[in-house]
Amino acid sequence: MIDKTTIIPTVLKRLKQLPVGGCLDLRPYKRNRSVVIRKTGEDDYEITEDGFFKDEMKGDIEKVGKLMRAILKSEFPRSTKIRLYTGRYGE
Repeated sequence: MIDKTTIIPTVLKRLKQLPVGGCLDLRPYKRNRSVVIRKTGEDDYEITEDGFFKDEMKGDIEKVGKLMRAILKSEFPRSTKIRLYTGRYGE
C-alpha cells in the first residue's frame, strides 16, 4: 500500500519501466473501485476508470500524470493509502 501523497510519482516511475502490454491497477483499501493503466505502446497508455465514474482515456506519459490528479480526487477522495498491483492486462 502506498501513501496517496506519493502515488503519482510512484505510478509514473513504474509506468516507464513497464513492458508494452503491462498494466498497473490502483485500488482503495476496500478494493471496491479501480483505475487500470495499461501500456499500449512505447509512450502510449490507456486508462480505464471503474468506480464512481466509468471512463476510458488514452494519452502519453505527460497526459497520464495530469489525468491521475483528477482521477485520484474523484475516485479516491477519502483514501489515504492506495493499493498498487502490477501485471499483464487481462490477468
